[in-house]
Amino acid sequence: MKLGLIGIGKMGYNLAENFLDEGHELTVYDINPNNMKGLDAKGARIAGSIETLVSHLTVPRIIYLMLPVGEPVEQTIHSVLPHLSSGDIIIDGGNSHYKDTVRRYEMLKECGIHYLDCGTSGGVSGAKLGVCLMVGGDREIYDYCAPLFLSMSLAEGCIYTGSSGSGHYCKMIHNGIEYGMMQAIAEGFELLQKSGFSYNLKDVAGVWNHGSVIRSWLLELLEHALHADNDLSSIKGVMYSTGEGKWAVEEALDHRVCTPVIALSLLMRYRSLETDTFSGKVVAALRNQFGGHAVEKA
Repeated sequence: MKLGLIGIGKMGYNLAENFLDEGHELTVYDINPNNMKGLDAKGARIAGSIETLVSHLTVPRIIYLMLPVGEPVEQTIHSVLPHLSSGDIIIDGGNSHYKDTVRRYEMLKECGIHYLDCGTSGGVSGAKLGVCLMVGGDREIYDYCAPLFLSMSLAEGCIYTGSSGSGHYCKMIHNGIEYGMMQAIAEGFELLQKSGFSYNLKDVAGVWNHGSVIRSWLLELLEHALHADNDLSSIKGVMYSTGEGKWAVEEALDHRVCTPVIALSLLMRYRSLETDTFSGKVVAALRNQFGGHAVEKA
């Protein structure tokens, strides 16, 4: 298929290579020209502007967005819209909030533009070798784009999820589950590290990935990380949150669904950003006051 890809970050670059490897005719654009270096040698057409990118496409044009959530998506849609015509298709492959997706779908529908939301999982390696996709939007537009989706995903790794917003909603819940799984693995390995036994943590991660109930890609990735640095001393235990976990917890509150694991894993990410907390000071002070427990001086 012929398409334009806007947003050539780590995921976008590998996704561009994926498209090219699958034989698609690709034009790329990024606000930072350096991000696109080398893609022309691989067969992509480099566009210097959004207008130029659109001009190289044929009707119905397919514009694929791989952008950070929020304003980058909003601004790009409004920048590309004047150059599109009725029947063209925009695919949002990032982690947009599903409510923003539904709003954009309605706005674009009034302009005659189709909008698909494509939850994308698999990380940067998956973007290159085959992703897992959750796609929402009008069924007939999904069916039209299905050859593209099926070519870029692993076998059995693509699902049509339903109406607009459902793809991004599905990916939001996926990421909430991911938060909880990573936190459980992290807590378990901290217990192993502090147990007093001389575990080789890399070997533990490796053996658990051969037949155990908890075998997973996450353990495989941890084994790789521990192989390079067996006590992870070269990195700080800072866990950033990009928003999807928070959105999942907000949905849980709205629907009165009990999700303590996801909620606590999100709070642990917030806690990791702080070296000291006032709440910790309060508890330490109270323990000192009522029980004479020692406090550490700042």
